Amino acid sequence: MSGPDLLFPLRNNFYLGAFQAAINESSNVRNLSEAEAIERDCLVYRSYVALGQCQLVIDEVNDSAPTAVQAVKLLAFYQSGGENKEQALASLTDWLSDSAIASNPMLLLVAGIIYAHEQNYNEALKHTHVGGTLDLGALNVQIYLKMYRTDHAEKQLKIMQQIDEDHTLTQLANAWVNLAVGGAKVQEAYYIFQELGEKYTWTVLLMNGSAVCQMHMGHFEDAESRLLEALNKDSKDANTLANLIVCSLHMGKPTVRHMSQLKISQPNHLLMERAINDEAAFERALQTVA
Repeated sequence: MSGPDLLFPLRNNFYLGAFQAAINESSNVRNLSEAEAIERDCLVYRSYVALGQCQLVIDEVNDSAPTAVQAVKLLAFYQSGGENKEQALASLTDWLSDSAIASNPMLLLVAGIIYAHEQNYNEALKHTHVGGTLDLGALNVQIYLKMYRTDHAEKQLKIMQQIDEDHTLTQLANAWVNLAVGGAKVQEAYYIFQELGEKYTWTVLLMNGSAVCQMHMGHFEDAESRLLEALNKDSKDANTLANLIVCSLHMGKPTVRHMSQLKISQPNHLLMERAINDEAAFERALQTVA
């Protein structure tokens, strides 16, 4: 029999988007094996990246760190933007061509995350399709949903369910797929987000998931209430702001303030890009009429 899963609280907090709680939890973990210590460090540094504290990861991880931890540092470089982003993309190509480390699951996961950010989904899947871990499976689900291939996302979900049906990542992936399928499945997705929030802790990620379900079901006031609750937790979260804009539009409420906040917190957000493109198209149309 295997012993208790010492990293479960840390890992679960990370998956739910409770990143600071995951970092705090790491100080309570003792007597880890070498593999567990590496996983702990990866989870902690990925949490810092998710919180936008990329420089801390870049500064702390040195060249002697294990490949998995180095891969997270690469993600930090990429997320910090500018010249670091280009350097990270070049380094990633080199690392993936090195047969000694190219099959490292964390490196494959980071490759998938980075290429998905670049909207290069085929390249992302080239490295993540091997699967084998729930992290890679969940990323595959996200990528296929971005490609509007719900059929492939459902196949990936089934594989995850065969590995561990009750795992938090599997439950989240199930909710994402249900939302994409729509119809009666939206209610099932809503119940999953509710159950996870009540069982563990309500995070910005879960609140957004719940709110999107409510919007799909036409419950815009309830969705707005949940999103404002999420905004209280993190006033700069781009997904919350974007969902509030959509919700406000459906309710006939002004969106200028939320748009301004989103422009400041994440100017490259898809919603901002679409708004800028629409404005440009409108200006061109006006000039044509004039």
